[in-house]
Amino acid sequence: MKLLLDQGLPLSAAALLRDAGINTIHVGEIGMSEAEDSDIIQRARDERRVVATLDADFHTLLALDIAVNPSVIRIRVERLRAKALTDLLLTVVAECLEDLEQGAAITVDSSRIRVRRLPLVHDV
Repeated sequence: MKLLLDQGLPLSAAALLRDAGINTIHVGEIGMSEAEDSDIIQRARDERRVVATLDADFHTLLALDIAVNPSVIRIRVERLRAKALTDLLLTVVAECLEDLEQGAAITVDSSRIRVRRLPLVHDV
């Protein structure tokens, strides 16, 4: 499993996740702090990383593109410190590993984890 942490998530969480055995980079570590969401998605796709973000726009972009990758974990719990975010992401990865590997849009809030497989399409 490889993660790409978006801006808004603690930079220090990347090191904590690496220490826990998860190959993780933060956009701030690779000069993408101000990159467009579409560029971050492409970077994740190219490197086969899962994006972790606070931003709902990532799920929207996946839906509009009828994308099958990359997987995106949207965190809907604000003000998480690095340790709490690390613990949360380790839980999500452990519980949703197969979905993340196959392509999923995951939403995490304080009470549940919602998994939708990619591509995100609606029946008409």
